[in-house]
Amino acid sequence: MVAVLVRFAVRRSLNDTRHVRVVKRRHATGLVAQVYRQVERDFKMLAPPVALHSASPGTLAASWMVLRETLLAEGVAERADKEAVATGVSLANACPYCADVHGMTLDALPAAGAGRDVVTEWARASASAGAGVAAPFPPEQAAELIGVAVAFHYYNRVVNVFLGDSPLPSHVPESARPKARKVLGGVMRPGAHGPVAGESLDLLPAVPLPDDLDWARSNPVVAEAFARAYAEVDAAGVRSVPESVRALVGARLSTWDGGGPGISRSWSDELTATLPLADRAAGKLALLVALASYQVDDAVVEEFRRTAPGDDTLVELTAWASMAAARRVSTWLAGGRSDVVDSSSPGT
Repeated sequence: MVAVLVRFAVRRSLNDTRHVRVVKRRHATGLVAQVYRQVERDFKMLAPPVALHSASPGTLAASWMVLRETLLAEGVAERADKEAVATGVSLANACPYCADVHGMTLDALPAAGAGRDVVTEWARASASAGAGVAAPFPPEQAAELIGVAVAFHYYNRVVNVFLGDSPLPSHVPESARPKARKVLGGVMRPGAHGPVAGESLDLLPAVPLPDDLDWARSNPVVAEAFARAYAEVDAAGVRSVPESVRALVGARLSTWDGGGPGISRSWSDELTATLPLADRAAGKLALLVALASYQVDDAVVEEFRRTAPGDDTLVELTAWASMAAARRVSTWLAGGRSDVVDSSSPGT
């Protein structure tokens, strides 16, 4: 009974999503309904970090695909190690919501594989190109665990924009939260076997693998999931992010090593001053999402919405900037794994 109530409370927390209106389950149609069914089947609830994308069906499918086929699907890596990666990345990116959710799930699982502490430390270090922490897992697990890291470098950014600090809805009293967290961790604890890998791939069309997916080639399902998701989010960027903004963010990320820009947001104003006036609000939001998502506040979003009021545009810009940053992180994770992954292994 308690588990049912906690699931209900988390579902209610969808109402606490900021800036956009989430499509309700009963109103979902087409691709949104397809994704919702898979999420509820495989995640045991309609997870708000996925559902927040619902204003843009393709982006919703892309976000679900990279999460499902890395964190949830049955593979060679233990779920405890995957949750340790999700937790470590979320701590590094100052995403309290994701750190809370996956920390609770991790606490409900027995230690496995390389051990949660060393995997968590590797994941925390993944946010910096110069950390130089060796991958603490065998080669056959690399595509899955790097995939979880890349997925959460994406998710942390969108969650920081659209969700609060806790997966529990705001009306749950503080005195009840410790017990609710423990129960939620138990509710989210996976069974002995994860869902069958690859079942989300049909949500989006097949595309050629881009060069920056070499790290995933040893696992065809993970590689396909990211390739299709990348293509969909790129298309969303073309629709919703001005070309000048895409060029500016791309140039800034090309030399970014994971370092934070500091507390002040003046750096974003300096960079966007080079943009056409009409594109500056979009540029500021995209830069902050990519490089300091914890600095995005209501004022930044409202400034952008005065130029582009649609929920779909806001979701797509945020998704594009988040994925651009996550893809940049993947380049240094891939660069440090030459002795971990053999990209010429069978199945590529």
